[in-house]
Amino acid sequence: MSDFNTSIIEEFRANGGKVAGPFQGAPLVLITTTGAKSGQPRVAPVVYLRDGERIVIIASKAGAPTNPDWYHNLKANPTVTVEIGDEKFEATAEEVTGEERNRLYAAQVAVMPGFQEYADKTSRVIPVIALTRKD
Repeated sequence: MSDFNTSIIEEFRANGGKVAGPFQGAPLVLITTTGAKSGQPRVAPVVYLRDGERIVIIASKAGAPTNPDWYHNLKANPTVTVEIGDEKFEATAEEVTGEERNRLYAAQVAVMPGFQEYADKTSRVIPVIALTRKD
């Protein structure tokens, strides 16, 4: 994990989900996935939006030509631990496609226009993932 992500994760956990720097004020969630190859826990800070009871995250990787590692981990192991503020819970990840994917991506662009720039930078369709809390 990069030092950048490590510092964000530490700050998030120390301050009830609040961070400074480039993510200040952004809705940020920590997801803990299981490594697709290693089987080890992997923590990633990700911007999110709510869709009803679901947490929606987008595998933009800032418009890079490849998906982020956490996306591959969720595809291999869809159970994820979610941290929002001081709350922590288990969820199931499911990729959203078609019109629903387009609706959710547009909702993210509406609140954070940079996501349109990410889509414009890459030829891949950026995956949208819905996290549903387990009972």
